[in-house]
Amino acid sequence: MNAAIAHTAKYKRALALLATLGAALAALTSSAQSTQANGLRALDGEWIYVEDRTEGRTLEQLGPPMSSKFSLRVEEGAVVLASGHGSGNRNVRVALDGSATEVPGSSEGTFARYRGTWKDGVFAYEVEFVRAPGKAPEGLIRRDFRITPEGLIVRFTSVSPSPWVGLYRHPQDIAMPAPAKAAIGDLAWLAGAWVGTRGTNGTTSIEERWSPAKGGAMLAVSRTVSRGKMGAFEYLRIVGVPPNFLARADPAEYHVLVARLDGANVATAMAFDLDGDCGIYNVGTLEHARRRGLGTALTALHLHDAVARGCRTASLQSTEMAERVYAAVGFRDLGRILEYVP
Repeated sequence: MNAAIAHTAKYKRALALLATLGAALAALTSSAQSTQANGLRALDGEWIYVEDRTEGRTLEQLGPPMSSKFSLRVEEGAVVLASGHGSGNRNVRVALDGSATEVPGSSEGTFARYRGTWKDGVFAYEVEFVRAPGKAPEGLIRRDFRITPEGLIVRFTSVSPSPWVGLYRHPQDIAMPAPAKAAIGDLAWLAGAWVGTRGTNGTTSIEERWSPAKGGAMLAVSRTVSRGKMGAFEYLRIVGVPPNFLARADPAEYHVLVARLDGANVATAMAFDLDGDCGIYNVGTLEHARRRGLGTALTALHLHDAVARGCRTASLQSTEMAERVYAAVGFRDLGRILEYVP
């Protein structure tokens, strides 16, 4: 009788131990699932490019592995590619079980096919393109997204076997640089005439004549003369602004591109979106770097990024000298603007 009782007690203890281990295992599984879910939710929101993390790149090669700004939205069992993921597609719902999502293209029988996974803290998706009815997919692109203490690491792989890696952060997590303190008086050295020559035997002269700093501003006129003929002239002005002039400006809304030549910045272009239109401004190239396609390349890149951001149109104002540059990337003339300069 006592042996039977002892055996029963051991059996109960064994059941109790088994139940305890089962509860612990369930708790660990639940905790792991919760951690995975939290990691996935961390992808949600808007992300801004911070720096290139690709190994072995020179300064001239640095840049974002995808759009400089993109958005993700996390849903049950899927991640939505809200904007900035290329191809002009927005709000693409990518399931995490590897099943395909097909987005129709601009012509019948064409589409982009997306597949996604979430594994070991990495959200990854692949997209391939069917560009003609009945044709095999091509142009496979893969992007991996991993949350780290520094921010979101994006890894891009395409035709090239070498990955392109970039660091992104939420806008609120990007520290703004301390504004530089400056006053018009700091530019007093600029007052006077500045004259230089270039070309064979100095055939081209460039002049700028600046007034003294006064009344919070400096004014100037400039001209470029080549072989006895004036090729360009400008009215210039430097104006002081209040210290908090840009306090409410969102730097993420301004898209600035710079082209470099022989290690130096030689061309730039800026874009700003409004109501689905990408406005392109301040496209300029230093004189010695012109006729190399830099202005065209920057403009074309802005258009490419604008499509990824969801813009439907783009607009700009052009000088006569630059009209051919913009026509080459698809702009057309909508009319003339008369601008009066004091």
